[in-house]
Amino acid sequence: MIIFRYLAREVLTSMFAVSLVLLMIIISARFVNYLAEAAAGELDAGILLTLMAYRLPAYLELILPLGLFIGILFAYGRLYLDSEMTVLHACGMSQARLVVYTTVSSLVVAIVVGVFSLYLGPEGVRASESLLAEQRSRTDFETLKPARFHALDSGTGTSYAESISADKKQLRNVFMAKVSPIDPSMALDQAQQSELDLSVVTADSGETVIDPDSGRKYLLLKNGRRYIGIPGHVDYRVVSFSHYSQMLPEPDYAVKAKRFTDGLTTSKLLEQSTNEARAALQWRFSMPVLVMVVGFLAVPLSRTQPRQGRYAKMLPAVVLYMLYLVCVNAARGVIEEGNEPVPGILWLVHGAFFGFGLILLADKRFIFRRSKKASEKGATA
Repeated sequence: MIIFRYLAREVLTSMFAVSLVLLMIIISARFVNYLAEAAAGELDAGILLTLMAYRLPAYLELILPLGLFIGILFAYGRLYLDSEMTVLHACGMSQARLVVYTTVSSLVVAIVVGVFSLYLGPEGVRASESLLAEQRSRTDFETLKPARFHALDSGTGTSYAESISADKKQLRNVFMAKVSPIDPSMALDQAQQSELDLSVVTADSGETVIDPDSGRKYLLLKNGRRYIGIPGHVDYRVVSFSHYSQMLPEPDYAVKAKRFTDGLTTSKLLEQSTNEARAALQWRFSMPVLVMVVGFLAVPLSRTQPRQGRYAKMLPAVVLYMLYLVCVNAARGVIEEGNEPVPGILWLVHGAFFGFGLILLADKRFIFRRSKKASEKGATA
């Protein structure tokens, strides 16, 4: 039990450190993307931390298996490098017992990953997508900041408001300018037809209203003027108004396309019989299995000689893990498309890599026994 606690502490400590580094890298990259959208006015900066918290379980679902895999390689690699593992084997700890100890540690991580995969991850994805959809459904005027110029209609217009109410509905001292192609029906010469029409609107106040019949949003400006003309010409038209209503364009961005099944609860997936639901359900149940398989694979891959160094097998091991993950993801895609060559292809992938781990483990035993017999023969001679 003392040896088990020692090995488990080494593995879990290394896993925690590796997972924390990977999590910081992924969160930083994702946060930069969200921050860019917030700077462009597509997201409210106040929801970024909430958004990242919602996405955290889905990130950990993929990070923890890799963290465990690299953690075992680090922990056991150090033990082999410092000859501690050799001492443990000399004291009677077999390779099979090492696999059992590692499996127990992997089982704890698999249970945590299962909770993320089956429950917390889908809930977080659904909450984050709902929050993103709400943010991206806002109009350009609901993303304005006071006393700053903002681009409208994909850069064809500019707006400015001296002050804005907290609910983003009331604007004070509004300025809007927009350029657009000139109407061909206007009686203008060819030189003027190639120019752009400039429309400038100023108003004392403005507010966003919703038409009860159509549900469309409008900007209602009060007490202002509208200037229409061609830059460089003096024949501007000036219109004074007490009320001026302008329909607000729909946002030209939408929620990024994702698998719609990612936000469904596991119970709802069980009720559906579509290929997408089957693939998502098998993916969620396979994540804890992936943890157990990579934990098993890491045991023979971590075996190193003192002269090789701790990181001698790190690169091929990580390549093997990435190949494993790609194969699992490809199997999910095949199930979603309904083109399964054999039933249960996702579980066959897990079985294939588990079998590869058995081959590696048996090969290590064979090499160990062969070298031991050779040394015994040399001593006898």
